[in-house]
Amino acid sequence: MPASYAYLGPEGTFTEVALRTLPEAATRELKPYVSVQSALDAVRVGEAEAAFVPIENSVEGGITTTLDELVAGAPLMIYREVLLSITFALLVRPGTKLSDVKTVTAHPAAQPQVRNWLKTHLPDAVWESAASNADGARLVQEGRYDAAFAGEFAAARYGLETLEREIHDAENAQTRFVLVGRPARPAAPTGADKTSIVLWQRDDHPGGLRDLLGEFATRGINLMLLQSRPTGAGIGNYCFCIDAEGHISDRRMAEALTGLKRICLQVRYLGSYPRADVRPGEVRPPFPGTSDEEFVGAADWVVRCQDGRF
Repeated sequence: MPASYAYLGPEGTFTEVALRTLPEAATRELKPYVSVQSALDAVRVGEAEAAFVPIENSVEGGITTTLDELVAGAPLMIYREVLLSITFALLVRPGTKLSDVKTVTAHPAAQPQVRNWLKTHLPDAVWESAASNADGARLVQEGRYDAAFAGEFAAARYGLETLEREIHDAENAQTRFVLVGRPARPAAPTGADKTSIVLWQRDDHPGGLRDLLGEFATRGINLMLLQSRPTGAGIGNYCFCIDAEGHISDRRMAEALTGLKRICLQVRYLGSYPRADVRPGEVRPPFPGTSDEEFVGAADWVVRCQDGRF
């Protein structure tokens, strides 16, 4: 397997900045790809050891391109996550004034994060989406657009100037990125982990989603993300992307996944991995009755009852 990580490029993306925060990135060749799909496909066909892509932001929620790629195609698994605070700069060719900006570009996920600023300062500017924020900067360099919303660090890479900085509609906006590889044994639990799965219902019926969520609720498992995505099989056909607190080796999580496997048409396991938003000492204690010791004790009690030893 090549000692390389694929990532959403080109050079100068927030994805690259987040990737370089991983210690292991210093020992890998970092290869930019033009899209999330191509970066993940590089892992599937063996061109890269892993891919690093955005999956969620605190303004708009899940990045649908990434979620859909993980839902479909050959299975992949999440190994790590990184949170990066996001603020944008308006990058232009040298000499451009704000009154000169008639067209702007950026990745579609950037638009909800700068919408109000754009409405206030450039109400007549035409928005066009780019494959990434850095690609938008490249297109401005080539003269395709007047300005791009991107990280200020991309300005020098593409020979642009920063016209405005610290642009964000929401304070403390963050984007979550994940390191994705081919399926393998998950890393050992840390005590502050997250498990990601995709669920397909057997049929559409009243209370169907409640049945799925009940497998988590009765075991005291907190959900951190729940997003429906169309399956492509027609209007009203959806699967559910879920992030839940805990590791597959936790008894409560293993029992929940067992229950979901029984009642769902399909379950896709996307991995158990350390949470990026928790530091040592900040782990939330399990809900009463949901520790591994309590699950083991309850199971032993049932066995004793079966043996007449209660």
